[in-house]
Amino acid sequence: MPRFRAGLVLLSSMCRPVFLISLWGLAFSAYAASPRVISLAPHATELAYAAGLGSNLVAASAYSDYPDQAKSLERVANYRGVKLERIIALKPDLILAWRGGNPPKPLETLAKMGFEIRYINPSQLSDIGQFIRELGRYSKTPDIATRNAKAFDKKLAQLKARYQDAQAVRYFYLLSDTPLMTASDRAWPSQLFTLCGGENIFADSPAAYPQVNMEQVITRLPQTMFYTGTTLPEPWQSMTNLLPEQAQRFTWSLNPDWLTRATPRALNAAEQICTALDKVRHAQ
Repeated sequence: MPRFRAGLVLLSSMCRPVFLISLWGLAFSAYAASPRVISLAPHATELAYAAGLGSNLVAASAYSDYPDQAKSLERVANYRGVKLERIIALKPDLILAWRGGNPPKPLETLAKMGFEIRYINPSQLSDIGQFIRELGRYSKTPDIATRNAKAFDKKLAQLKARYQDAQAVRYFYLLSDTPLMTASDRAWPSQLFTLCGGENIFADSPAAYPQVNMEQVITRLPQTMFYTGTTLPEPWQSMTNLLPEQAQRFTWSLNPDWLTRATPRALNAAEQICTALDKVRHAQ
């Protein structure tokens, strides 16, 4: 294998995501001054707005509901799939996709037809600012992306500094009550709890979103519990008295969009969590 090619293979295997992100700006000159953009995932839509690309969006996925302007965009994707023919008809210069959230075959078809596809798959909180900066390269107002990315990075750094030595608090996150499911440390939401000093009682589960039972929850002695939505599911309400007394006292509701979407608003969820865990600490 030629040395140059071998070097590319090594780079691809060791740091492919970073390498791909670094290439984004190279394609910018090929676009029109005001590229037409389609987003196929709610978090990608939100990041596009944060990067100053809101006026460039011509269509988006279902549940792309933030900011308010996104609600009026045509819908070309949902959990069932994407509207391939409609996407083609809209002639986008750039398609923002979600690897794992969008079906691969239609995207492969679009790529073969020459459509530019960028996958928006943040895996760490720090990736959010980086994706905003990279998307800003396609915007006529890149200063918006720079400003929003800096604000996110600053807020994240402040939370890390404040809670890096915080006393650990064992928590249980109720993802679903039927069946009873939670999130391990392999899942996106867990890093928001970890940021605030939360200790996941199911951290070591091999599945990202494991199905558990009530006995497992009780025996792992959570000090507090979190759920999403406005009220606890009715079946779960009758079982909370089985939890340790402290966990019964400290039960918190979180905004699901803040918690599960890899966008700047994830730090709003972190602030909710940090405040809740501080109350548990102060009560000890």
